[in-house]
Amino acid sequence: MTITQPDLSVFETLESEVRSYCRGWPTVFDRAQGSRMFDEDGHTYLDFFAGAGSLNYGHNNPVLKRALIDYLERDGVTHGLDMSTTAKRAFLESFQNLVLRPRDLPYKVMFPGPTGTNAVESALKLARKVKGRESVVSFTNAFHGMSLGSLAVTGNAFKRAGAGIPLVHGTPMPFDNYFDGTVEDFLWFERLLEDQGSGLNKPAAVIVETVQGEGGINVARPEWLRALADLCERQDMLLIVDDIQMGCGRTGAFFSFEEAGITPDIVTVSKSISGYGLPMSLCLFKPELDIWEPGEHNGTFRGNNPAFVTATATLEAYWADGSVMEKQTRKRGEQVEQAFISITEENLADVKEYRGRGLVWGMEFHDKQRAGRVAKRAFELGLLIETSGPESEVVKLLPALTITPEELDEGLRVLARAVRETV
Repeated sequence: MTITQPDLSVFETLESEVRSYCRGWPTVFDRAQGSRMFDEDGHTYLDFFAGAGSLNYGHNNPVLKRALIDYLERDGVTHGLDMSTTAKRAFLESFQNLVLRPRDLPYKVMFPGPTGTNAVESALKLARKVKGRESVVSFTNAFHGMSLGSLAVTGNAFKRAGAGIPLVHGTPMPFDNYFDGTVEDFLWFERLLEDQGSGLNKPAAVIVETVQGEGGINVARPEWLRALADLCERQDMLLIVDDIQMGCGRTGAFFSFEEAGITPDIVTVSKSISGYGLPMSLCLFKPELDIWEPGEHNGTFRGNNPAFVTATATLEAYWADGSVMEKQTRKRGEQVEQAFISITEENLADVKEYRGRGLVWGMEFHDKQRAGRVAKRAFELGLLIETSGPESEVVKLLPALTITPEELDEGLRVLARAVRETV
């Protein structure tokens, strides 16, 4: 594909140096539909990024777009704070009937603000309020957001350094397989909890991702998650599952923790909950934890009613029979895994490991700079992929759950070529 030099002058002169994704994809995008994006010069790109997981149902999904247009054309409420609206009622009813009740989940629903880090902040605040303790345990290579509370439970040194102040009241513990299976699960964690001389303040909660997306596609085993849930119960700590990127069907089931058979005390959800890329997040928690005073945690844009509309349409279109979406995602995941096996066999000396669940997959290279070069070459060939891991050493695939087998195969062939053509 021939790339003409786009006019990026206004972005480079006016926009902050903090911008990141655009540096790896130096073009100006204009349109998007399904799993494809189009730049202003007419070049087509197959999207295996999906808005960092906020577009699980593709760009401008026609079912969701129709619901949104109809709502806007009838002058439906757009901004509602936490007022009761017909759009919010429809979402809550659909969420209860199609997500919570079929899974026998008892959660109350809180709208903490529009972004994932808003949901994490509210979860941390609530856990501390309920337990009356400050400390929260997180895990190595975790990522939970960019605001200060979320950063305190995030592992990435580069992101933490951006805070500019000490990040306190968070304690990291080893994630699953951190010691390559040589150390018994939670041996260190439990020893610290039981040793009065360990210096570990009794935690209010533990926060965990079942699959660490930004951390390098590190997949926790179901038995590890069950052991963690049991440890939290025995030690009087709340279990928070951050399902912001891995929820909404990304791993197959609607919630990523379902496979482990656990019921977390608190769950954070964002990204694809609106279905359309509109800002929206939820903090879900067991009813006995709902000790908030009115207005004790709020946010001006927590009532994004257009997001409620598309979220409701998403649930009714894709989760009324949840098994359909789950089976499709798992099948597409098997397609990715087979392609990764082939790429690994072709590049045995270069590929260190591949791993994933559902439709989130990562390929790690021995050369930590290789992933960046593969992503760059993939872009030149018309494929959008990102990197993850503490040193961006993992190529990360996050295609839409609605991608067709043909589109997925096309993108995987491009990825194989990009690996082949980089050294």
